Amino acid sequence: MEEKKILLEARHLWKSYGRGAAKVDALADVSLTIYDGELLTILGSSGSGKSTLLNALGGMDKPDKGEILSGGQDLCRMKDRALTAYRKKNVGFVFQSFNLIAELTARENVALTADTAHDPAIIETVFNMIGMSDKMKNYPSQLSGGQQQRVSIARALAKNPSLLLCDEPTGALDYETGKQILVELERLVREHGKTVVIVTHTQEIGKMSDRMIRMRNGRITDVTENKTPVPAVSIEW
Repeated sequence: MEEKKILLEARHLWKSYGRGAAKVDALADVSLTIYDGELLTILGSSGSGKSTLLNALGGMDKPDKGEILSGGQDLCRMKDRALTAYRKKNVGFVFQSFNLIAELTARENVALTADTAHDPAIIETVFNMIGMSDKMKNYPSQLSGGQQQRVSIARALAKNPSLLLCDEPTGALDYETGKQILVELERLVREHGKTVVIVTHTQEIGKMSDRMIRMRNGRITDVTENKTPVPAVSIEW
């Protein structure tokens, strides 16, 4: 059996907010491994720490204690400039809000990210990957919510990242459109070998992933491996 390649490894992460009686542990001794080419879902209710964990894994926020190892380097020990370079080179982010620039076409929105990337992907290629080659000249106002989210995925992919982090990517979409986005994210893993982490509060979405991690009160409470993930098109919630 082929050994899995470790892409990112977090060890004993702690992150707190507030002081004294108001202190809250957003992350409490969290450890996990992300493997190359897997679809990983982090499940939890609001306040469980899942978004805090995602931000730490993406180098957007530093834990108070712990290690996040990538290619032999510890993100937690990096200076701000090195951490910015790490994000530009290695991580693509997809959020609940699309954050597209209204005055720019879909292609121009994606090109903004590609122009700042260390080793950018070909813009036409990423639009083809998300099935929107015919919409590159459209402005955000001419696109549906699902299409705008696909453009935000293309924008993240333009950096040619090794890791795609998605924070509630279907949260601002209706059910059918949200399912289409999940199908696209699944396809990036199964057909294009990307590594995708999805943060969600919807447990059914976890069934499409290779592994599900459940969080509560800043801690990982369960890790489940899905030997036969359910196709995203069949997910219902």
